[in-house]
Amino acid sequence: MEAVGCRVLHTNPYRIYLRNASEMPCCRMRGFGGHVVSTLRSSEVNSNGSNRSLDLVAYPSNALGNGYGGFATSKLNISHKRQLLVGKAYSSAEAYVFDEEVSGVMSSVAHEKVGVLLLNLGGPETLQDVQPFLYNLFADPDIIRLPRLFRFLQRPLAKLISVVRAPKSKEGYAAIGGGSPLRKITDEQADALKVALEEKNLHANVYVGMRYWYPFTEEAVDQIKKDKITKLVILPLYPQFSISTSGSSIRVLQNIFREDSYFAGLPVSIIESWYQRDGYIRSMADLIEKEILNFSNPEEVMVFFSAHGVPLSYVKDAGDPYRDQMEECITLIMDELKFRGISNSHTLAYQSRVGPVQWLKPYTDEVIVELGQKGVKSLLAVPVSFVSEHIETLEEIDMEYKHLALESGIENWGRVPALGCTSSFISDLADAVIEAIPSASAMSPAKTCHTESDMDPVQYAIKMFFGSILAFVLLLSPKLLSAFRSSPF
Repeated sequence: MEAVGCRVLHTNPYRIYLRNASEMPCCRMRGFGGHVVSTLRSSEVNSNGSNRSLDLVAYPSNALGNGYGGFATSKLNISHKRQLLVGKAYSSAEAYVFDEEVSGVMSSVAHEKVGVLLLNLGGPETLQDVQPFLYNLFADPDIIRLPRLFRFLQRPLAKLISVVRAPKSKEGYAAIGGGSPLRKITDEQADALKVALEEKNLHANVYVGMRYWYPFTEEAVDQIKKDKITKLVILPLYPQFSISTSGSSIRVLQNIFREDSYFAGLPVSIIESWYQRDGYIRSMADLIEKEILNFSNPEEVMVFFSAHGVPLSYVKDAGDPYRDQMEECITLIMDELKFRGISNSHTLAYQSRVGPVQWLKPYTDEVIVELGQKGVKSLLAVPVSFVSEHIETLEEIDMEYKHLALESGIENWGRVPALGCTSSFISDLADAVIEAIPSASAMSPAKTCHTESDMDPVQYAIKMFFGSILAFVLLLSPKLLSAFRSSPF
Protein backbone atom coordinates (compact mmCIF):
# COMPACT_ATOMS: atom_id res chain seq x y z
CA MET A 1 0.00 0.00 0.00
CA GLU A 2 1.37 3.42 -0.94
CA ALA A 3 0.44 6.98 -0.25
CA VAL A 4 1.92 10.14 -1.64
CA GLY A 5 4.24 11.82 0.84
CA CYS A 6 4.09 8.91 3.28
CA ARG A 7 6.29 5.96 4.09
CA VAL A 8 5.46 2.69 5.80
CA LEU A 9 6.93 2.49 9.31
CA HIS A 10 5.08 -0.32 11.03
CA THR A 11 2.24 -2.68 10.09
CA ASN A 12 0.12 -5.38 11.57
CA PRO A 13 -3.03 -7.15 10.35
CA TYR A 14 -5.32 -4.78 12.25
CA ARG A 15 -3.87 -1.35 11.53
CA ILE A 16 -1.56 -0.03 8.87
CA TYR A 17 0.47 3.03 9.79
CA LEU A 18 1.62 5.38 7.09
CA ARG A 19 3.71 8.20 8.39
CA ASN A 20 5.14 11.28 6.76
CA ALA A 21 8.32 13.09 7.67
CA SER A 22 6.71 14.50 10.80
CA GLU A 23 5.94 10.93 11.95
CA MET A 24 2.20 11.59 12.13
CA PRO A 25 -0.15 8.79 11.00
CA CYS A 26 -2.02 9.78 7.87
CA CYS A 27 -3.87 6.57 7.04
CA ARG A 28 -4.98 3.39 8.72
CA MET A 29 -7.29 0.47 8.04
CA ARG A 30 -9.76 -1.13 10.40
CA GLY A 31 -11.92 -4.22 10.21
CA PHE A 32 -15.49 -3.42 11.26
CA GLY A 33 -18.15 -6.08 11.63
CA GLY A 34 -16.09 -8.43 9.52
CA HIS A 35 -15.65 -5.82 6.77
CA VAL A 36 -12.86 -3.37 6.14
CA VAL A 37 -13.48 0.16 7.31
CA SER A 38 -11.21 2.90 6.06
CA THR A 39 -10.17 5.75 8.30
CA LEU A 40 -8.48 8.67 6.59
CA ARG A 41 -6.73 11.13 8.82
CA SER A 42 -6.47 14.71 7.65
CA SER A 43 -6.10 18.10 9.26
CA GLU A 44 -8.20 21.22 9.48
CA VAL A 45 -7.10 24.76 10.14
CA ASN A 46 -9.14 26.44 12.86
CA SER A 47 -10.14 30.09 12.75
CA ASN A 48 -7.26 30.86 15.09
CA GLY A 49 -4.77 29.36 12.65
CA SER A 50 -4.02 26.17 14.61
CA ASN A 51 -4.30 22.69 13.16
CA ARG A 52 -6.41 19.87 14.48
CA SER A 53 -6.71 16.28 13.30
CA LEU A 54 -9.85 14.73 11.89
CA ASP A 55 -10.66 11.08 11.16
CA LEU A 56 -13.12 10.23 8.39
CA VAL A 57 -14.58 6.79 8.93
CA ALA A 58 -16.64 4.81 6.44
CA TYR A 59 -18.48 1.69 7.48
CA PRO A 60 -21.33 -0.47 6.10
CA SER A 61 -24.84 0.82 6.82
CA ASN A 62 -26.27 -2.70 7.00
CA ALA A 63 -25.78 -5.19 9.83
CA LEU A 64 -23.80 -8.34 9.23
CA GLY A 65 -25.77 -11.58 9.09
CA ASN A 66 -23.86 -14.24 10.98
CA GLY A 67 -23.98 -17.34 13.11
CA TYR A 68 -24.98 -15.50 16.28
CA GLY A 69 -28.68 -15.28 15.61
CA GLY A 70 -28.48 -11.87 13.94
CA PHE A 71 -26.12 -10.06 16.31
CA ALA A 72 -23.83 -7.60 14.58
CA THR A 73 -20.29 -8.67 15.30
CA SER A 74 -17.34 -6.29 15.33
CA LYS A 75 -14.29 -8.48 14.81
CA LEU A 76 -12.04 -5.44 14.28
CA ASN A 77 -9.73 -7.73 12.37
CA ILE A 78 -9.17 -7.85 8.62
CA SER A 79 -6.74 -10.76 8.80
CA HIS A 80 -9.45 -13.22 9.87
CA LYS A 81 -12.13 -12.09 7.45
CA ARG A 82 -12.61 -15.71 6.37
CA GLN A 83 -14.12 -16.58 9.76
CA LEU A 84 -17.57 -15.01 9.54
CA LEU A 85 -17.83 -13.41 6.11
CA VAL A 86 -21.35 -14.59 5.42
CA GLY A 87 -24.37 -12.54 4.48
CA LYS A 88 -24.92 -9.71 2.07
CA ALA A 89 -22.51 -7.71 -0.03
CA TYR A 90 -22.64 -4.02 0.77
CA SER A 91 -22.96 -1.22 -1.72
CA SER A 92 -23.61 1.71 0.60
CA ALA A 93 -21.68 3.22 3.45
CA GLU A 94 -22.14 5.94 6.03
CA ALA A 95 -19.46 8.32 7.18
CA TYR A 96 -18.73 10.15 10.42
CA VAL A 97 -16.10 12.73 11.15
CA PHE A 98 -14.25 12.00 14.38
CA ASP A 99 -12.77 15.05 15.99
CA GLU A 100 -9.76 13.92 18.03
CA GLU A 101 -10.25 16.85 20.42
CA VAL A 102 -13.46 15.17 21.66
CA SER A 103 -12.05 11.66 21.29
CA GLY A 104 -14.18 10.62 18.35
CA VAL A 105 -17.70 10.10 19.72
CA MET A 106 -20.22 10.34 16.88
CA SER A 107 -23.10 12.75 17.33
CA SER A 108 -25.60 10.16 16.10
CA VAL A 109 -25.51 8.29 19.44
CA ALA A 110 -25.84 11.37 21.65
CA HIS A 111 -29.55 10.67 22.19
CA GLU A 112 -29.07 6.93 22.74
CA LYS A 113 -28.90 5.20 26.09
CA VAL A 114 -25.82 3.06 25.51
CA GLY A 115 -24.96 -0.02 27.53
CA VAL A 116 -21.74 -2.03 27.57
CA LEU A 117 -21.86 -5.61 28.83
CA LEU A 118 -18.54 -7.07 29.96
CA LEU A 119 -18.49 -10.87 29.87
CA ASN A 120 -16.17 -12.99 31.98
CA LEU A 121 -15.82 -16.47 33.44
CA GLY A 122 -16.58 -15.77 37.09
CA GLY A 123 -15.04 -17.49 40.09
CA PRO A 124 -15.90 -18.71 43.59
CA GLU A 125 -15.58 -15.96 46.18
CA THR A 126 -15.43 -18.35 49.15
CA LEU A 127 -14.36 -21.96 49.62
CA GLN A 128 -18.03 -22.91 50.03
CA ASP A 129 -18.66 -21.60 46.51
CA VAL A 130 -16.10 -23.90 44.87
CA GLN A 131 -18.20 -27.02 44.30
CA PRO A 132 -21.30 -25.23 42.93
CA PHE A 133 -19.05 -23.06 40.75
CA LEU A 134 -17.40 -26.20 39.32
CA TYR A 135 -20.82 -27.71 38.70
CA ASN A 136 -21.89 -24.65 36.68
CA LEU A 137 -18.63 -24.83 34.74
CA PHE A 138 -18.81 -28.49 33.78
CA ALA A 139 -22.57 -28.40 33.13
CA ASP A 140 -21.84 -26.06 30.20
CA PRO A 141 -22.05 -28.05 26.94
CA ASP A 142 -19.41 -25.73 25.47
CA ILE A 143 -16.94 -26.90 28.15
CA ILE A 144 -17.67 -30.63 28.02
CA ARG A 145 -19.03 -31.44 24.59
CA LEU A 146 -20.84 -34.76 24.84
CA PRO A 147 -22.00 -36.74 21.81
CA ARG A 148 -25.68 -36.24 21.08
CA LEU A 149 -26.50 -39.69 22.46
CA PHE A 150 -25.11 -38.76 25.88
CA ARG A 151 -26.20 -35.14 26.23
CA PHE A 152 -28.85 -36.04 28.80
CA LEU A 153 -25.92 -36.95 31.08
CA GLN A 154 -24.45 -33.43 31.03
CA ARG A 155 -25.71 -32.49 34.49
CA PRO A 156 -25.04 -35.83 36.22
CA LEU A 157 -21.53 -35.77 34.78
CA ALA A 158 -21.04 -32.18 35.96
CA LYS A 159 -22.20 -33.14 39.43
CA LEU A 160 -19.78 -36.06 39.59
CA ILE A 161 -16.79 -34.06 38.34
CA SER A 162 -17.50 -31.10 40.63
CA VAL A 163 -17.69 -33.35 43.70
CA VAL A 164 -14.49 -35.21 42.75
CA ARG A 165 -12.66 -32.02 41.83
CA ALA A 166 -13.79 -29.75 44.70
CA PRO A 167 -11.26 -30.82 47.42
CA LYS A 168 -8.19 -30.09 45.27
CA SER A 169 -9.72 -26.90 43.90
CA LYS A 170 -10.40 -25.68 47.44
CA GLU A 171 -6.70 -26.14 48.22
CA GLY A 172 -5.83 -23.91 45.27
CA TYR A 173 -8.28 -21.18 46.22
CA ALA A 174 -7.18 -21.37 49.86
CA ALA A 175 -3.61 -20.75 48.68
CA ILE A 176 -4.63 -17.45 47.03
CA GLY A 177 -6.66 -16.12 49.94
CA GLY A 178 -9.80 -18.25 50.06
CA GLY A 179 -11.51 -17.21 46.83
CA SER A 180 -11.13 -15.79 43.36
CA PRO A 181 -10.43 -12.04 42.96
CA LEU A 182 -11.99 -12.09 39.48
CA ARG A 183 -15.26 -10.37 40.39
CA LYS A 184 -13.53 -7.54 42.23
CA ILE A 185 -11.07 -6.95 39.39
CA THR A 186 -13.78 -7.12 36.71
CA ASP A 187 -15.89 -4.61 38.64
CA GLU A 188 -12.86 -2.31 38.78
CA GLN A 189 -12.35 -2.71 35.03
CA ALA A 190 -16.02 -1.86 34.46
CA ASP A 191 -15.68 1.31 36.54
CA ALA A 192 -12.47 2.28 34.75
CA LEU A 193 -14.08 1.66 31.34
CA LYS A 194 -17.06 3.87 32.24
CA VAL A 195 -14.69 6.69 33.19
CA ALA A 196 -12.65 6.22 30.00
CA LEU A 197 -15.81 6.36 27.87
CA GLU A 198 -16.95 9.54 29.61
CA GLU A 199 -13.56 11.09 28.91
CA LYS A 200 -14.22 10.32 25.24
CA ASN A 201 -17.65 11.99 25.51
CA LEU A 202 -19.68 8.79 25.54
CA HIS A 203 -21.91 8.29 28.57
CA ALA A 204 -22.69 4.61 28.94
CA ASN A 205 -23.84 2.18 31.59
CA VAL A 206 -21.30 -0.63 32.03
CA TYR A 207 -22.51 -4.02 33.25
CA VAL A 208 -20.69 -7.19 34.31
CA GLY A 209 -22.04 -10.64 33.44
CA MET A 210 -20.26 -13.78 34.65
CA ARG A 211 -20.81 -17.13 32.98
CA TYR A 212 -20.45 -19.48 35.96
CA TRP A 213 -20.83 -17.39 39.12
CA TYR A 214 -22.30 -14.19 40.47
CA PRO A 215 -23.20 -11.78 39.03
CA PHE A 216 -24.53 -14.17 36.38
CA THR A 217 -25.08 -12.98 32.81
CA GLU A 218 -28.83 -13.29 33.37
CA GLU A 219 -28.64 -10.78 36.23
CA ALA A 220 -26.86 -8.25 34.05
CA VAL A 221 -29.42 -8.74 31.29
CA ASP A 222 -32.27 -8.07 33.73
CA GLN A 223 -30.63 -4.81 34.79
CA ILE A 224 -30.04 -3.76 31.18
CA LYS A 225 -33.76 -4.17 30.53
CA LYS A 226 -34.70 -2.24 33.68
CA ASP A 227 -32.40 0.61 32.61
CA LYS A 228 -34.09 0.76 29.19
CA ILE A 229 -30.84 0.62 27.25
CA THR A 230 -31.38 1.50 23.57
CA LYS A 231 -28.04 0.31 22.16
CA LEU A 232 -25.81 -2.43 23.56
CA VAL A 233 -22.18 -3.33 22.97
CA ILE A 234 -21.13 -6.78 24.20
CA LEU A 235 -17.46 -7.01 25.11
CA PRO A 236 -16.09 -10.40 26.22
CA LEU A 237 -12.97 -9.92 28.35
CA TYR A 238 -11.16 -12.61 26.37
CA PRO A 239 -8.75 -11.17 23.80
CA GLN A 240 -9.02 -14.26 21.56
CA PHE A 241 -12.30 -15.89 20.59
CA SER A 242 -13.02 -19.47 21.62
CA ILE A 243 -16.15 -21.58 21.61
CA SER A 244 -15.55 -22.34 25.29
CA THR A 245 -15.22 -18.72 26.46
CA SER A 246 -16.73 -15.90 24.40
CA GLY A 247 -18.76 -18.39 22.37
CA SER A 248 -20.39 -19.92 25.44
CA SER A 249 -21.41 -16.54 26.88
CA ILE A 250 -22.71 -15.34 23.52
CA ARG A 251 -24.80 -18.51 23.19
CA VAL A 252 -26.43 -17.78 26.56
CA LEU A 253 -27.24 -14.22 25.48
CA GLN A 254 -28.59 -15.43 22.17
CA ASN A 255 -31.02 -17.78 23.91
CA ILE A 256 -32.14 -15.07 26.37
CA PHE A 257 -32.59 -12.42 23.72
CA ARG A 258 -34.63 -14.64 21.42
CA GLU A 259 -37.24 -15.16 24.12
CA ASP A 260 -37.68 -11.49 25.01
CA SER A 261 -39.30 -8.99 22.65
CA TYR A 262 -37.37 -6.08 24.19
CA PHE A 263 -34.00 -7.65 23.44
CA ALA A 264 -35.15 -9.02 20.07
CA GLY A 265 -35.50 -5.40 18.92
CA LEU A 266 -32.46 -4.00 20.72
CA PRO A 267 -29.54 -2.97 18.47
CA VAL A 268 -26.58 -5.07 19.64
CA SER A 269 -22.96 -5.24 18.56
CA ILE A 270 -20.52 -7.92 19.73
CA ILE A 271 -16.78 -7.38 19.81
CA GLU A 272 -15.86 -11.02 19.28
CA SER A 273 -12.12 -10.67 19.66
CA TRP A 274 -9.67 -7.82 20.07
CA TYR A 275 -6.24 -9.44 20.39
CA GLN A 276 -5.06 -7.62 17.26
CA ARG A 277 -5.83 -4.10 18.48
CA ASP A 278 -2.81 -1.83 18.73
CA GLY A 279 -3.75 -0.66 22.22
CA TYR A 280 -3.81 -4.22 23.53
CA ILE A 281 -0.59 -5.18 21.72
CA ARG A 282 1.25 -2.10 22.99
CA SER A 283 -0.04 -2.58 26.53
CA MET A 284 1.18 -6.19 26.57
CA ALA A 285 4.53 -5.15 25.11
CA ASP A 286 4.88 -2.43 27.78
CA LEU A 287 4.41 -4.96 30.59
CA ILE A 288 6.76 -7.50 29.02
CA GLU A 289 9.46 -4.90 28.38
CA LYS A 290 9.26 -3.68 31.97
CA GLU A 291 9.60 -7.20 33.40
CA ILE A 292 12.46 -8.15 31.07
CA LEU A 293 14.46 -5.18 32.32
CA ASN A 294 14.11 -6.44 35.89
CA PHE A 295 16.39 -9.39 35.11
CA SER A 296 20.14 -8.98 35.67
CA ASN A 297 20.78 -10.13 32.07
CA PRO A 298 17.72 -9.04 30.09
CA GLU A 299 19.06 -10.30 26.76
CA GLU A 300 19.15 -13.89 28.09
CA VAL A 301 15.49 -13.98 29.13
CA MET A 302 13.14 -16.29 27.24
CA VAL A 303 9.61 -14.91 26.94
CA PHE A 304 7.26 -17.78 27.81
CA PHE A 305 3.67 -17.21 26.70
CA SER A 306 1.24 -19.46 28.58
CA ALA A 307 -2.31 -19.50 27.25
CA HIS A 308 -5.37 -21.29 28.51
CA GLY A 309 -5.82 -24.47 26.49
CA VAL A 310 -8.87 -25.92 24.77
CA PRO A 311 -9.51 -29.49 23.62
CA LEU A 312 -7.90 -30.19 20.26
CA SER A 313 -11.26 -31.34 18.90
CA TYR A 314 -12.62 -27.79 19.26
CA VAL A 315 -10.07 -26.60 16.74
CA LYS A 316 -10.00 -29.61 14.42
CA ASP A 317 -13.67 -30.59 14.42
CA ALA A 318 -15.60 -27.49 15.48
CA GLY A 319 -13.50 -24.86 13.69
CA ASP A 320 -12.57 -22.90 16.82
CA PRO A 321 -10.27 -20.03 15.68
CA TYR A 322 -8.60 -19.82 19.10
CA ARG A 323 -5.26 -21.39 18.20
CA ASP A 324 -4.83 -19.33 15.03
CA GLN A 325 -5.74 -16.13 16.86
CA MET A 326 -3.39 -16.96 19.73
CA GLU A 327 -0.46 -17.61 17.42
CA GLU A 328 -1.13 -14.40 15.51
CA CYS A 329 -1.41 -12.50 18.80
CA ILE A 330 2.04 -13.73 19.89
CA THR A 331 3.49 -12.70 16.53
CA LEU A 332 2.04 -9.20 16.87
CA ILE A 333 3.38 -8.77 20.40
CA MET A 334 6.85 -9.99 19.45
CA ASP A 335 6.84 -7.74 16.37
CA GLU A 336 6.07 -4.78 18.62
CA LEU A 337 8.90 -5.73 20.96
CA LYS A 338 11.31 -6.09 18.03
CA PHE A 339 10.20 -2.68 16.80
CA ARG A 340 11.39 -1.39 20.19
CA GLY A 341 14.72 -3.18 19.85
CA ILE A 342 13.87 -6.17 22.06
CA SER A 343 14.70 -9.43 20.29
CA ASN A 344 14.44 -12.05 23.03
CA SER A 345 13.53 -15.61 22.10
CA HIS A 346 10.01 -16.75 22.90
CA THR A 347 7.75 -19.77 22.97
CA LEU A 348 4.04 -20.53 23.41
CA ALA A 349 2.41 -23.32 25.42
CA TYR A 350 -1.06 -24.13 26.73
CA GLN A 351 -2.09 -24.70 30.35
CA SER A 352 -5.09 -25.82 32.41
CA ARG A 353 -6.11 -28.98 30.57
CA VAL A 354 -8.97 -30.98 32.07
CA GLY A 355 -10.00 -34.60 31.57
CA PRO A 356 -8.60 -37.48 29.52
CA VAL A 357 -8.94 -35.95 26.03
CA GLN A 358 -6.11 -34.36 24.07
CA TRP A 359 -5.79 -30.58 24.39
CA LEU A 360 -3.83 -28.03 22.39
CA LYS A 361 -0.12 -28.72 22.59
CA PRO A 362 2.55 -28.10 23.68
CA TYR A 363 1.56 -28.28 27.35
CA THR A 364 2.97 -25.61 29.66
CA ASP A 365 4.30 -28.00 32.31
CA GLU A 366 6.06 -30.21 29.75
CA VAL A 367 7.65 -27.23 27.98
CA ILE A 368 9.01 -25.82 31.26
CA VAL A 369 10.80 -29.11 31.96
CA GLU A 370 12.19 -29.21 28.40
CA LEU A 371 13.48 -25.64 28.63
CA GLY A 372 15.27 -26.46 31.85
CA GLN A 373 16.86 -29.48 30.20
CA LYS A 374 18.01 -27.30 27.30
CA GLY A 375 19.84 -24.95 29.66
CA VAL A 376 17.46 -22.00 29.76
CA LYS A 377 18.26 -20.10 32.96
CA SER A 378 15.93 -17.07 32.81
CA LEU A 379 12.23 -17.42 32.04
CA LEU A 380 9.53 -14.74 31.94
CA ALA A 381 6.00 -16.16 32.05
CA VAL A 382 3.33 -14.17 30.20
CA PRO A 383 -0.34 -15.13 30.83
CA VAL A 384 -1.42 -14.03 27.39
CA SER A 385 -5.07 -15.15 27.38
CA PHE A 386 -5.92 -13.55 30.73
CA VAL A 387 -6.58 -9.86 31.43
CA SER A 388 -7.32 -10.35 35.14
CA GLU A 389 -5.55 -12.15 37.95
CA HIS A 390 -7.28 -15.34 39.08
CA ILE A 391 -6.45 -18.89 40.12
CA GLU A 392 -4.71 -19.78 36.85
CA THR A 393 -2.26 -16.91 37.23
CA LEU A 394 -1.96 -16.64 41.01
CA GLU A 395 -1.82 -20.35 41.84
CA GLU A 396 -1.14 -22.36 38.69
CA ILE A 397 1.53 -20.07 37.19
CA ASP A 398 2.91 -18.28 40.27
CA MET A 399 3.09 -21.40 42.45
CA GLU A 400 2.92 -24.64 40.49
CA TYR A 401 4.81 -23.61 37.37
CA LYS A 402 7.34 -21.50 39.22
CA HIS A 403 8.15 -24.45 41.50
CA LEU A 404 8.42 -26.74 38.48
CA ALA A 405 10.72 -24.27 36.70
CA LEU A 406 13.10 -23.97 39.62
CA GLU A 407 13.15 -27.75 40.01
CA SER A 408 13.96 -28.09 36.30
CA GLY A 409 17.09 -25.96 36.48
CA ILE A 410 15.69 -22.55 35.59
CA GLU A 411 17.36 -20.14 37.99
CA ASN A 412 15.59 -16.83 37.31
CA TRP A 413 11.81 -16.71 37.14
CA GLY A 414 9.57 -13.75 36.41
CA ARG A 415 5.94 -13.25 35.57
CA VAL A 416 4.19 -10.47 33.69
CA PRO A 417 1.09 -9.27 35.59
CA ALA A 418 -2.33 -9.39 33.97
CA LEU A 419 -3.41 -6.15 32.32
CA GLY A 420 -6.08 -5.41 34.92
CA CYS A 421 -6.87 -1.68 34.85
CA THR A 422 -3.76 -0.57 32.95
CA SER A 423 -4.75 2.84 31.58
CA SER A 424 -3.62 2.24 27.98
CA PHE A 425 -5.52 -1.06 27.91
CA ILE A 426 -8.74 0.40 29.32
CA SER A 427 -8.53 3.36 26.95
CA ASP A 428 -8.23 1.01 23.99
CA LEU A 429 -11.24 -1.01 25.17
CA ALA A 430 -13.16 2.27 25.26
CA ASP A 431 -12.10 2.97 21.68
CA ALA A 432 -13.25 -0.52 20.68
CA VAL A 433 -16.67 0.13 22.22
CA ILE A 434 -17.02 3.45 20.39
CA GLU A 435 -16.01 1.86 17.09
CA ALA A 436 -18.53 -0.95 17.55
CA ILE A 437 -21.58 1.20 18.19
CA PRO A 438 -22.43 2.09 14.55
CA SER A 439 -22.62 -1.58 13.56
CA ALA A 440 -25.21 -2.47 16.22
CA SER A 441 -28.36 -4.08 14.84
CA ALA A 442 -31.42 -5.93 16.12
CA MET A 443 -31.49 -9.70 16.21
CA SER A 444 -33.09 -11.72 13.45
CA PRO A 445 -36.02 -14.02 14.29
CA ALA A 446 -35.09 -17.21 16.10
CA LYS A 447 -34.44 -20.29 14.05
CA THR A 448 -36.31 -23.46 14.86
CA CYS A 449 -34.16 -25.86 16.85
CA HIS A 450 -34.89 -29.55 17.16
CA THR A 451 -33.88 -31.32 20.34
CA GLU A 452 -33.75 -34.97 21.27
CA SER A 453 -37.10 -34.63 23.02
CA ASP A 454 -38.67 -34.10 19.57
CA MET A 455 -37.73 -37.58 18.39
CA ASP A 456 -39.90 -40.70 18.53
CA PRO A 457 -40.48 -41.65 22.22
CA VAL A 458 -39.48 -45.29 21.71
CA GLN A 459 -36.28 -44.33 19.91
CA TYR A 460 -35.48 -41.81 22.63
CA ALA A 461 -36.06 -44.38 25.40
CA ILE A 462 -33.74 -46.88 23.71
CA LYS A 463 -31.00 -44.25 23.40
CA MET A 464 -31.44 -43.27 27.04
CA PHE A 465 -31.18 -46.88 28.24
CA PHE A 466 -28.11 -47.97 26.32
CA GLY A 467 -26.48 -44.57 26.63
CA SER A 468 -26.83 -44.67 30.40
CA ILE A 469 -25.14 -48.07 30.66
CA LEU A 470 -22.15 -47.05 28.53
CA ALA A 471 -21.81 -43.58 30.03
CA PHE A 472 -21.79 -44.66 33.65
CA VAL A 473 -19.22 -47.36 32.91
CA LEU A 474 -17.00 -44.64 31.48
CA LEU A 475 -17.69 -42.26 34.36
CA LEU A 476 -16.68 -44.76 36.99
CA SER A 477 -13.38 -45.68 35.36
CA PRO A 478 -10.42 -44.81 37.64
CA LYS A 479 -8.52 -43.23 34.75
CA LEU A 480 -11.33 -40.80 33.96
CA LEU A 481 -11.87 -39.82 37.59
CA SER A 482 -8.14 -39.30 38.06
CA ALA A 483 -7.96 -37.05 34.99
CA PHE A 484 -10.69 -34.74 36.26
CA ARG A 485 -9.33 -34.80 39.81
CA SER A 486 -6.04 -33.31 38.57
CA SER A 487 -7.59 -30.41 36.68
CA PRO A 488 -6.49 -26.89 37.73
CA PHE A 489 -9.91 -25.34 38.47
